[in-house]
Amino acid sequence: MPALSRSQLVVYAVAALVVLGLGVRYLHGQRGGEPASAPAGNARAAGTPAPVEIAPRAARAALVHVAGAVRHPGVYRMRDGDRIKDALERAGGARKGADPNAINLAAKVADGQQVVVPRRGAAASPAGTTSAAGGGGAAPPQGPISLNTATPEQLDTLDGVGPVTAQKILDYRRQHGGFHSIEDLGQIPGIGPKRLAALRGKVQP
Repeated sequence: MPALSRSQLVVYAVAALVVLGLGVRYLHGQRGGEPASAPAGNARAAGTPAPVEIAPRAARAALVHVAGAVRHPGVYRMRDGDRIKDALERAGGARKGADPNAINLAAKVADGQQVVVPRRGAAASPAGTTSAAGGGGAAPPQGPISLNTATPEQLDTLDGVGPVTAQKILDYRRQHGGFHSIEDLGQIPGIGPKRLAALRGKVQP
C-alpha cells in the first residue's frame, strides 16, 4: 500500500469531520421531531371524564304559627319533615298547666299551619282556638275551618272526615301549594259530590 502524502491525510481528515458533523445533525433532528408526551392532566381530561358533583337538595322551609299555652308563641320557620313536637320545642315548650297531649305531636308540620296548645280542661274548637271550660266565659264563635291552615285534629272534627282523609287533605295541600277553592276538595280520594256538598259552609280555602 503506497504511503499517503500529507495533503491527502488532510483531505481525508476534513471529509471525516464533515461526515461526523452530518451524522450528529441528523441524530439531533430525529430527536427534536419526536412528539412530546401529553401532560398527565390533559391525558386524564381526554381519556377519563371528570367526576360530576351533585349539590345536596336544599330543604324546603315551612312557616308554622305556634300559639296557645306555650312559652314563646309566634311564627317559626321549620324544615320540611319536622314534627309538631319540634315546633313546640322552638316555641320554648308548653307552659305549666298546658296539655300538649291534646294535639298530635308526631304529625308533620305544613306551611301555613297553626298549632294551638290548649290548657288542661280546655276544649280545642274547630277554628283552632281554645275556650276555657267553666268559669262562665262565653266561647268564641266557631267559623269555617281553613283548609290551608287546619291541623289534622281540626279536620278530623268534620263530618265524614276521619284521620285517613284528613291526612290526604294535608298531602294535597302540600303538593299543590294549598286550596284555591272548596271545589278542590273534590280531588281528594274519598270525598265525593255528596260529602263535598255537606262540607260547604264548614270549610273555606
